[in-house]
Amino acid sequence: MRSEQTLGRKSHFLGTKIRNLRKRNHLTMEDLSARCIRVNPESAPSVSYLSMIERGKRVPSQQMLEVIAEVFQKDIGWFLDEMPEQDAITPEKGKRGGISGMALEPGFLFSQDILQIAIPEMLSQTGISGRQFAHLLIRAHQEHHQNHFPDLERAAEEVGHKQLGLTVEELTGMLKRQGVRIKWFDESATRTADDAGVLSGRLTTSYFESPGVVYLNKALKKHPTRLKYDLAVHLGHSVLHNVDASRSPLSAGRSRVEDSGNDFSTTPNPQDILHAWRDFEASFFAGAILCPRVPYRQLLDQHGYEIDVQKKIEVSPSVAMRRMTVASPYPHWHYFDAYAPGKLKAVYRGNGIPLPWGNMRQVEDPCQHWAVFRMISEAGKSGSSAQISILNVNGEPRIYCCESLRVSDLADNPHVLCAGIDLNPAIDAQDGNALELAEDLKKACVSKGGSVAIPASIRQRLISVARILNINWIERGIDNEARLICSRGAVCPRDPSCYKTGKHHDK
Repeated sequence: MRSEQTLGRKSHFLGTKIRNLRKRNHLTMEDLSARCIRVNPESAPSVSYLSMIERGKRVPSQQMLEVIAEVFQKDIGWFLDEMPEQDAITPEKGKRGGISGMALEPGFLFSQDILQIAIPEMLSQTGISGRQFAHLLIRAHQEHHQNHFPDLERAAEEVGHKQLGLTVEELTGMLKRQGVRIKWFDESATRTADDAGVLSGRLTTSYFESPGVVYLNKALKKHPTRLKYDLAVHLGHSVLHNVDASRSPLSAGRSRVEDSGNDFSTTPNPQDILHAWRDFEASFFAGAILCPRVPYRQLLDQHGYEIDVQKKIEVSPSVAMRRMTVASPYPHWHYFDAYAPGKLKAVYRGNGIPLPWGNMRQVEDPCQHWAVFRMISEAGKSGSSAQISILNVNGEPRIYCCESLRVSDLADNPHVLCAGIDLNPAIDAQDGNALELAEDLKKACVSKGGSVAIPASIRQRLISVARILNINWIERGIDNEARLICSRGAVCPRDPSCYKTGKHHDK
C-alpha cells in the first residue's frame, strides 16, 4: 500500500488524468460520483470534491483513488505515473452519427435551384413519396445531431417536471389543461397484404379532430404503456405547435407512410415535410416526458441499462430503448424496429452503422446473422438476446454489441426491437487498439466458419469496456459466440460465403 505522503508526491498529473478519462467515457462529474458511490459509498468523492481533485486543489486518499480506479478498471499505479498523457484532454468528436455523406461536387450541379428540380424527378422514378423523403431528411438530421434536441427536452421538462413514471391520469390531466378533450372510439385491426402477399395488421390507435378533440381507441385500455405514449404524443403537439395543429393519426403496424398507392404525392410538398417534422417533434417530446433525461439516465445507470427497466416506470420497451440513445453519456448507439426481414419501421444510427435492410424497398440478399433477423425468423421464441457482432464499415472491422427483444404490437404483428452500440470508440478510449482487436476477432470468426467463442485475451478486454460503460448486456453478449455480419450478402465475409453455399441460417 502506498502511503498518503507518496500519493502527494506522485499526484502532479492525477487530476488531469481523471478528467481525461472521465471525458473520454462521456461521463459528467455527477455520473462519476454516482458510480463511485455504488462501488464504495464511504470512500466515494462528492461532485464538489471530485471537481477539486480534477483541478489539482485536492489529493484523493488511498481509498478514494482505489474506488475511482475500480470504476475505470485501471491499476492504481496508472493514475500516479508522473509522465503526462500524450492524448488530447478532450476526445475527438470525429464523424457525427448516421451514414457517411457524399461530397456535393461539382458545386454547380448541386446548387439549390438544380436540386429543387432534380429531387422530385428522382422521387418519381424511384417510387418514393414526398412524405417518405421527409422522413429520410428528418432521420438524417436526427442522426447528425446524435439525438440532441435540448429545446424539446426543456419543453417536456417544463410540463412533466422531470417526473419518472407519469400515470395515465396525470397525462390525461395535462392534456385537459391544454384545452384538449378526450373521446373514445371502437375499431379493430385490419389485415392487408403487401406486394409479396404477406399479411400484416394495422390498427389506428388515436387521432385528432379540430377543435381540440383526441380520439383514443378502446383497445388502448388493455395496453397502458401504449396509451401513455399516444397521450404524450398528442400532448407534445399541443404544447409545441398549439392545440389545433394538424397531426397524423397514430397507428400500430403498417403506417400510411408505408402504404403503396396514391395516398401521398412523389413531390416533396413543403406542407408534408412540415407536418412530418412536427410529428417527429411530438414523438421526441413524448419520449422526453415519459423518460426525462437526467432521472432516466440515473435509473439506467443503477440497473446497468437493462431493457426491463421499462417495467419500473411503466413505459413500452420501444420508448425505453429509444430513450437510451438519448440519455446515455456514450454517443455511439443504434436502434432498429424490424417488422420483417427486409423491413425496418424505425431506425436511428448515432454511430453510422450500415443498414441491414431498408425502409422503402426489399433487399434480396439480407445478412441472415444480424440479431434482429434471427429473432424475427425464430418464431415462437421469446425473451431477449445479446450479441457481439463484427461488421466491416468503410473497409475496417468494427465490433458491435446489441440487445434484441421480440414483441408484438397492438395489431398482433411480431417485430423485434434492437438497441446496440459501437464498441470501437470505447476500446480506443481505454488506450486500446480497436481496429487491431476487431481484426483479431474477425479472423477468429472466419476460422470457425463465421462464429466463435470469444478468445480469452479479447474477452477480458471487452469485459473491461463493458464494466466501464456499465451496460450489463454487453457482458451477456461476450458470454455468447461472436458473429460475423455483413451489410449485404454480396459482401459476406464468411468462408465459405453463406450465399455461395446456399447456407442462410445459423445451425
